Amino acid sequence: MISRTLFTLEHESFRDSFKRFMDKEIAPFHEAWEEQGYVDREVWQKAGANGFLCMTLPEVYGGAGADKLYSVIQMEELGRAGFTGIGYGLHNEIVAPYILNYGTEAQKQKYLPNLASGEMVGAIAMSEPAAGSDLQGVKTSAIKQADGSYLLNGSKTFITNGWHADLVIVVAKTNPSAGAKGTSLFLIERGMPGFEKGKRLKKLGLKAQDTSELFFDNVQVPATQLLGGPNYEGKGFICLMEQLPWERLQIAISAIAAAQAAIDWTVQYTQDRKVFGQAVANYQNTRYKLAEMQTEVQIARVFIDKCCELVNVDQLDTQTASMAKYWCSDLQCKVMDECVQLHGGYGYMWEYPITRAFADARVQRIYGGTNEIMKEVISRGMGLSGK
Repeated sequence: MISRTLFTLEHESFRDSFKRFMDKEIAPFHEAWEEQGYVDREVWQKAGANGFLCMTLPEVYGGAGADKLYSVIQMEELGRAGFTGIGYGLHNEIVAPYILNYGTEAQKQKYLPNLASGEMVGAIAMSEPAAGSDLQGVKTSAIKQADGSYLLNGSKTFITNGWHADLVIVVAKTNPSAGAKGTSLFLIERGMPGFEKGKRLKKLGLKAQDTSELFFDNVQVPATQLLGGPNYEGKGFICLMEQLPWERLQIAISAIAAAQAAIDWTVQYTQDRKVFGQAVANYQNTRYKLAEMQTEVQIARVFIDKCCELVNVDQLDTQTASMAKYWCSDLQCKVMDECVQLHGGYGYMWEYPITRAFADARVQRIYGGTNEIMKEVISRGMGLSGK
């Protein structure tokens, strides 16, 4: 196996600390959280108290000024353990960076320290009942009023951290006739009149993740809640496009961590399980299947490590991130399917981690932009067009 050179001793020390946190604060409870459909709020506050939220934020805003590789480690460990109910990645490396990169100084000071402490849980609301990967098709509107405020109307669905969220970055049209150029981002807080959360959605997998619907009915939004201030009205789509490569790489990182865990579980299971008088692992088909999967995951990990190097110096391009997201999530689903097969009937039992991992994997090919959209992005980067 190729040795990884991505992480320093300090990174690995952080990995050990986060593993201990998971063992104490997540592992004993995750199964119960899957049953109730959401994680306990305390796991956010405990993470904040231990410095495991928003590590990459500057210290002045409550972070540690760490590089993105610390977040990569966190994603890997949560993916490896199958703790898919924990929405730290989106909170740390999607919501907080939007505010850090585009927010006004007042917005940064108001929200970032609370996100870093876990006092606030963050979400981002892009998808709608009729608009998923096509962000230009968003129908939620925020129409400017005479006093400079905005009137927000619309609905969002499939929102990760949506039920717990105290702060939601909402994608809305401030000029519905201007297409992408009429898109803006708003900072919407829990408790604003007219902002309501719908039911927690019951999903195939990610059962402990509090995914929900959000509704906005004539929400009066002060001008101060436009992300970035007045100069950013109509620039929301540009912001989204700038941040999507890192979001898509995060999906790839978790995909490969989960795939490697599945292989490790399956190696152990096939060594222990006996069929016709010998271990399942002794059969050539089993050994060759596992060898094939391990080869593909190793190849993917080398590619992802290179992508992580690039994102850490702000050099990851859209096409490469799309390749990573599409290839690794496809591979994750392939590995899960093969590993379920090698578990036999037990691979269909919810008490086995491989079964839950199989269910959790499927959405990876959908969110963050479907894999079909990823191929479209890649082909356009090659100078190809379907038009």
